[in-house]
Amino acid sequence: MTSPETPRRATIADVAREAGVATSTASVVFSGKANVAPATRERVLAAAAELGYAGPDPRAASLRRGRSGIVAVVLEGHLRAAFLDPVTTAMMDGLTDGLAELSAGILLMRDEPGDDGSPLASAPVDAVVLIGCSGRTRASLDVVRGRGLPVVVIEGDAGDGIPRITLDNQAAAADVARHLRELGHRDLALVTLPLDQDRVRGTVTAERIATATVDVTVDRLAGMREIFPDAPAISASGSLIDEGLLVGRMLLEDPASRPTAIFAQSDLLAVGVIRAAEELGLRVPEDLSVAGFDGIDADGLGDLVLTTSVQPAVEKGRAAGEQVARMLRGEPGVSLHLTCRFRAGTTTAAPRR
Repeated sequence: MTSPETPRRATIADVAREAGVATSTASVVFSGKANVAPATRERVLAAAAELGYAGPDPRAASLRRGRSGIVAVVLEGHLRAAFLDPVTTAMMDGLTDGLAELSAGILLMRDEPGDDGSPLASAPVDAVVLIGCSGRTRASLDVVRGRGLPVVVIEGDAGDGIPRITLDNQAAAADVARHLRELGHRDLALVTLPLDQDRVRGTVTAERIATATVDVTVDRLAGMREIFPDAPAISASGSLIDEGLLVGRMLLEDPASRPTAIFAQSDLLAVGVIRAAEELGLRVPEDLSVAGFDGIDADGLGDLVLTTSVQPAVEKGRAAGEQVARMLRGEPGVSLHLTCRFRAGTTTAAPRR
């Protein structure tokens, strides 16, 4: 008994024949790369509907171009944690905008290799965007360079020849710290982002700083300590409100050593610190000033407006996408440096005398 033959998939030539137009004209209707008379367009679309033709086979187009139409984005740590941070979401929105001309899909990947090596070694992608470039992501970078793929790094140092999208993290952090000093604060504590891939929550020591691999954390800490060189610091295990709450409790539980101000390296951490203060019956900013970094719309602040440094998260992602597009057009990618903007809110005030 023979099985029925699989029906042949209609082609653009079939559509053109049915519509009575040239194949090139029918192709233009589906590509949208040139204007076609409305009547001709309708005739081609009607013929396509009659034949069950949904459009060009994307696999064939990929083969012709020698590309997959996919850009990999490598994030540090668990993806579920990364997308709890509004900064990441805004940055991905910008990246999508920057890649719009390519009509490329985005493949999100973790930086941790599996048992058979880095997934980037065989992933069908045209280019790679690395978020940060520390620890495991540097191994990913080696794989990408070995494949000859275009790569852009957001906020990390990938070495010579790799386009980077950077922020003025050190200067921006110093601006926030300077604001606190000008208000009269001298007894300040710091909450940092993770120092390395181990994401240990604990006291920041000179030894830990010397082996730190997360550039954003190190740069922001350097800016903070330009103004408060002796301020104690605790590293959080991630940019999360719950982490800010835990570290805030550590810094505020002893009234004898309680600081008058806390500067956190992210707004989410700052919100957590404010919640810890509220638990202890402290008023912000009357009893404790709190500042953050990012400029996100953070929930849980009520009528308070967080003092922070507003970073251009969307622009950062868009710049990375635009550089990927440039390199896939055969043009050299370039590094771009973006700046943050200080915003004074209502969570900081002069310390009580």
